[in-house]
Amino acid sequence: MTKTGGNGNKRTYRKVAQKMLAALDSGEFPAGARLPPERELSERYGVSRPTIREAIIALEVMGRVEVQTGSGVYALKAFKTNSDNPRDYSPFEITEARVLVESEAAALAASTLNEEQFEELQAALDEMIQENENGDLTSEVADRKFHAVIADSTQNRPLINIIRHLWDIQENLPDIKMAHQSVCKTDGARRIAEHQAILDALKARDAHGARVAMRNHFSRSLEALHATTEQRAVEEIQRQLHARRERFSLNRIQYAAE
Repeated sequence: MTKTGGNGNKRTYRKVAQKMLAALDSGEFPAGARLPPERELSERYGVSRPTIREAIIALEVMGRVEVQTGSGVYALKAFKTNSDNPRDYSPFEITEARVLVESEAAALAASTLNEEQFEELQAALDEMIQENENGDLTSEVADRKFHAVIADSTQNRPLINIIRHLWDIQENLPDIKMAHQSVCKTDGARRIAEHQAILDALKARDAHGARVAMRNHFSRSLEALHATTEQRAVEEIQRQLHARRERFSLNRIQYAAE
């Protein structure tokens, strides 16, 4: 059995996390169930134990497992829709909701973040930089870690749950996920700079600056969403025009007559 280690973990743990997520979604590990220990998971997925730990962290950030020190890793309830069906939400609505909620969360976090959480934010930012260097601009793992640390630092459970729910919607609904990934592709360097500005304001304990930095981050997201949506609309019109031209071409009529 070949186990992946070192730099390979950065790419491999995401694949393992997806496989573990599939096991959670299938009901193999129902809500409340304890997952097998690292050793068994390592054997099952054919990777190193550090890779398993990274995959578990990713699932924890997604709100799908809970790590209880000294006890183990437990499955959490899967994302579910309610009577107000999130599948009807547009990428613009989700982004607008996030900017309203997360801007205020950042302002609050400026006074609540501790040194350990600052280190976690820097680690998430470093991982985003590595993703850029690897050309992996659409990964949301490090991005979500960054925003989750800010939310968790507020120690406000309703606020944390709202932010987690908005991320769940974004990651579980294909159209919204695709739109968000298209935004990430537009300018990787600027994406890093925006998160750095948020971190700098938080380190300065500047609530207003953190709020503005977060709003600026989402402002570009909205602009990029507009551009992406308009481009798709143009492509769809071009597709329809091409199909009509093919349907009603003189050559087609001539061949049909023969």
